[in-house]
Amino acid sequence: MVVPDGMPLTWVGRLRGHGREIGRTAGPDLVDRVCEATSTTTMRHFFYGGKPGVAEMMAQELSRRYPGLKVAGCFTPPIRDVPLNDAPSDEELQEFELIRKSEAHFVWVGLSSPKQERWMMRAAPHLGSGVLFGVGAAFDFHAGSIKRAPVWMRESGLEWLHRLSSEPGRLWRRYLFYAPRFVLAVALEQVGIKRAGQ
Repeated sequence: MVVPDGMPLTWVGRLRGHGREIGRTAGPDLVDRVCEATSTTTMRHFFYGGKPGVAEMMAQELSRRYPGLKVAGCFTPPIRDVPLNDAPSDEELQEFELIRKSEAHFVWVGLSSPKQERWMMRAAPHLGSGVLFGVGAAFDFHAGSIKRAPVWMRESGLEWLHRLSSEPGRLWRRYLFYAPRFVLAVALEQVGIKRAGQ
């Protein structure tokens, strides 16, 4: 599952006529809602991603916050490219099998975009069941390793500025290069010069 985790996506949806029924679904908030709703059930959660130790810290914090939460497992993959079309490596297949054997109902994936979306596409056919959620920085926020932007910044579309100032070395390219390209593509499509997907 990929959700509109960002105010710009919400604004574009509303610009395209979806009105107020489209809203932001931030990864950290989604994690909270699902974990809270399933903490009194037998449903199991697997945490895949983050830096070493972060997935475990996130699972511990969520278990403290939502007593009864069932953690099926945690895994931090090595840093590597995630190609779209290549067959999974033996290393990846072992990871898929680890998750499959955990019998997790929910697999939370905390890799950067678009790496996490590519990984979910590669993993899904091998897992047998469960829902994969791409939630990116939610791992760091829930683990407490990075502070989340204040609510007023999130609601006004300025969370990107907070994140850029927190991790400039890692995020400068995303916000100063890719974000303007996104805005330009939306503008060209809006005026009919370019169609979606081109």
